Amino acid sequence: MNKAALVDEVQKILSNGTSKAAAERATEAVLAAVKRGLRRDKEVALVGFGTFAMAVRPARNGYNPHTKQPMKIRAIRTIRFKPGVDLRSLG
Repeated sequence: MNKAALVDEVQKILSNGTSKAAAERATEAVLAAVKRGLRRDKEVALVGFGTFAMAVRPARNGYNPHTKQPMKIRAIRTIRFKPGVDLRSLG
């Protein structure tokens, strides 16, 4: 599912009277709130759905696949997702 399909689903769930523009604004608002929560609190927990959390992937040694030369890969901040109970029951 891409973002356009997500907006369509939000529009269907809200009701037939909801415009596509309103559904897109609602979707954008939720995504912006998740981003802001991650920046501020380092974690966003949505009960039943899952938890988004900031994590640090440590620096490590690797190699350039073209030249086979060893190289250092720097540490990076990333986002991890742990699915909740309701989401795990789908799979």
